Amino acid sequence: MRDLNEKAKQAKEKKAALGPDIDLTTFDAEPVGIPRLDSPSQLPEKDRERMLQAGVDASEEGRSGTYIQKDTAVVYSHSSQDGLLVLPIKQALEEHQWARDYYWKLVNVDADKYTAGAQLNLHDGYVIRALPGSRVFLPVQACLYLDRNNISQYVHNLIIAEEDSELHVITGCATSPHLKRGLHVGISEFFVKKNAKLSFTMIHHWAEEMMVRPRSVGVVEEGGLFLNNYICMKPVKSLQMFPVTRLTGRGAVSRFYSLLAGNPGTTLDVGGRIFLSAAETRAEIIARAISNGGTIVSRGDLVGEVPGIRAHLECRGLILRGGIIHAIPELQGKVDGVEMSHEAAVGKIAQEEILYLMSRGLSEDEATSTIVRGFMSVDIPGLPAPLKAEIDRAVEQSNKDMM
Repeated sequence: MRDLNEKAKQAKEKKAALGPDIDLTTFDAEPVGIPRLDSPSQLPEKDRERMLQAGVDASEEGRSGTYIQKDTAVVYSHSSQDGLLVLPIKQALEEHQWARDYYWKLVNVDADKYTAGAQLNLHDGYVIRALPGSRVFLPVQACLYLDRNNISQYVHNLIIAEEDSELHVITGCATSPHLKRGLHVGISEFFVKKNAKLSFTMIHHWAEEMMVRPRSVGVVEEGGLFLNNYICMKPVKSLQMFPVTRLTGRGAVSRFYSLLAGNPGTTLDVGGRIFLSAAETRAEIIARAISNGGTIVSRGDLVGEVPGIRAHLECRGLILRGGIIHAIPELQGKVDGVEMSHEAAVGKIAQEEILYLMSRGLSEDEATSTIVRGFMSVDIPGLPAPLKAEIDRAVEQSNKDMM
């Protein structure tokens, strides 16, 4: 009986860690009509500023394409490079059979009520596709923006790097300064074809009462590379995401990187799972988490299904001003001959480190900020310089806000 009670308790704790159940009916899902724009520069200044904080530049400088959705409506969609398609998903599904061939092929519609809600209430979303052999070196930017209070936003995204292509995407999710409460449900399906390279960097800049439920699955074919980077260092009420990627071709590689900050009132349940299902595949999950008074659950799961695979998982947490960091690293080796490792550490800033920097002329706050900045500095192999600069800028701004 004691064992049964203990299992029931553990199951309850695990469910609670996923974040609160959301009553979808308390948010307005009715479509909002917003005129299309000729240029993102026509957006109000306050919107452009918020988008920039999520890595989306309304000037489109240094970008190969742009997609912007405000509330439920697409306001801008454009590609400036041959071999690159940037389309609203509703338009793509109406006009192209290939889009229908990819739609709902990786994520299960009935996975949970959020995936079902995205199917029933689809507002829009983007399709970003690099055609075979194309090299899209400048990043494509996509913004999913909420402006109206208490609105829900259901989107479905397809990101496709065709054979021998290279594609870099930065997607910023943000809210207007006056928005207090809202719901975002995003379905994303990633297809990395043979010898293709895809980097996907997502920066979240939500409001303090936002509820966020992304759901995503990716597949990487032979010789493909998929970099999945996630940054959330601003307040949000509840965010829960657990992207899954399957490495199905020989030599496929996937790396997940997460930079998280748990502010007071924030609950982040973030992780990822990678299946290594083909010979010579490689995977890495790296997470850096800072609790500034919030709650962070950092999960990682690597599944080795064939001999000769290599995988590593790493989660490091730093508690600044209270809060909770719960690191849950998991390895599943299903056959002989797998090479898998993990490490997890949660702690605080060592006082001697602060004292040393103060002895070099820094104030205590400056010393703490320097240590935090170094802690959150993660080298992401294969990331182009423009995206690396965007990540550094987002971390630096968030670090200033926290300190």
